[in-house]
Amino acid sequence: MNIRTMLGVLVATLFCTGCDGLNSRQEAELRAMESDNVAVKEKSPGTGAALGILPGCGSFYTRQWGMGIVDLITWPFSILWDPISGYNGAKELNYDVSRENVKKLKKKEMEDLDQKLEGKKISAEEYALQARKIDKKYTYD
Repeated sequence: MNIRTMLGVLVATLFCTGCDGLNSRQEAELRAMESDNVAVKEKSPGTGAALGILPGCGSFYTRQWGMGIVDLITWPFSILWDPISGYNGAKELNYDVSRENVKKLKKKEMEDLDQKLEGKKISAEEYALQARKIDKKYTYD
């Protein structure tokens, strides 16, 4: 591969991958979930960044298989973006898994509340009040 082609691949890769990560709203939401102890830390952003120094490993660690292959092909240039990609990818995975965990927890509490209403252990008014509390408890946006 000549230098012009390699530079073209490098520029195209940088343009396509970006270094977005989570937006500010998602960052705030993840911090709130962490403070409420409902966040799930599936991947370590630090590990993703450290692995990004190795050819494609930061992307592979965060399940970005296609990008990992591109990183392998463009190594050693990929060490310019793969640590950032690994860091951001880990945070995005943690955010997505945490959101799913919140949905699961909310669903479980609502099912328990529904059973109390069906079993006539609480009134409709109490049900509505408790449902609002559950909704508020699991709303992060």
